[in-house]
Amino acid sequence: MEHSPASVPAALPYYVAFSQLLGLTVVAVTGAWLGLYRGGIAWESSLQFNVHPLCMVIGMIFLQGDALLVYRVFRREAKRTTKILHGLLHVFAFIIALVGLVAVFDYHKKKGYADLYSLHSWCGILVFVLYFVQWLVGFSFFLFPGASFSLRSRYRPQHIFFGATIFLFSVGTALLGLKEALLFKLGSKYSTFEPEGVLANVLGLLLVCFGVVVLYILAQADWKRPSQAEEQALSMDFKTLTEGDSPSPQ
Repeated sequence: MEHSPASVPAALPYYVAFSQLLGLTVVAVTGAWLGLYRGGIAWESSLQFNVHPLCMVIGMIFLQGDALLVYRVFRREAKRTTKILHGLLHVFAFIIALVGLVAVFDYHKKKGYADLYSLHSWCGILVFVLYFVQWLVGFSFFLFPGASFSLRSRYRPQHIFFGATIFLFSVGTALLGLKEALLFKLGSKYSTFEPEGVLANVLGLLLVCFGVVVLYILAQADWKRPSQAEEQALSMDFKTLTEGDSPSPQ
C-alpha cells in the first residue's frame, strides 16, 4: 500500500505504541525483579551490582531501541532536528550503560571477584565498544558538517545495518546476563519453578518481544521516513551539488 509523503502509515502508530508499552514494561519488570528478589539498588553496598542490570536495560535496550525508531516516529520534522534527537538518545543510552559498567566492575573489585571471564561479559564489552564506535562514526558522517552528501549516502546502509545488529546483540547479551544471574543465585532450584526464576523468564520473553517489535518496525520499507524538499539543500555541500545526488529515506 502506497502512502503520500506527508501521510503516516495506518498501522505504524499502533506498532510504535506497542513497542513503548513493551519497553516500559521491560524496565518496570526489571525494577520489580531487583526489588523483590535482589534487595533493591544502592551504590555503596552489596546492592551495587543491581545497578548494572537496571542501567543496561534502560540504556542498551529501551533507549537504544527508541533511538532507532526516531526516524519512523518523527516523519515531518526537519531532518537535522531528527538527527540531533537520534544522536542524543544514543548519548543518554551510552552514559546510562557506562554507569552500569562502572557499577559492576567496582562491585567486583570490592568483592575480589574476577572480571571478564564469562560469555556474557565478553559479549557485553564487545557490544558496548561497538555501540560507542557506531555512535562516533555516525556523528562524523551525519552530524559533523565535514562529510559530503554522497559520502553519507554510501555509508547510510551500513549505519542502519550495524545499528540494528548492535541492538539485536544487546538484547542477546541481556538474556545471557539474566540467565547467568539466575544460575548463580538459584542453582539447581531454577528447575523447580522458583518465583524469581519465573519472573525472570517473563522478563526474558519481554526483552525478546521488545527487540522483535522494534526490528519489525525498522524492516518495513514503506514505514521509512519520506524524503523532504529541504533535506537536499541542508545536506549537500558545493561539491555534491555538482554531482546531482539526491537524498534517500532513512
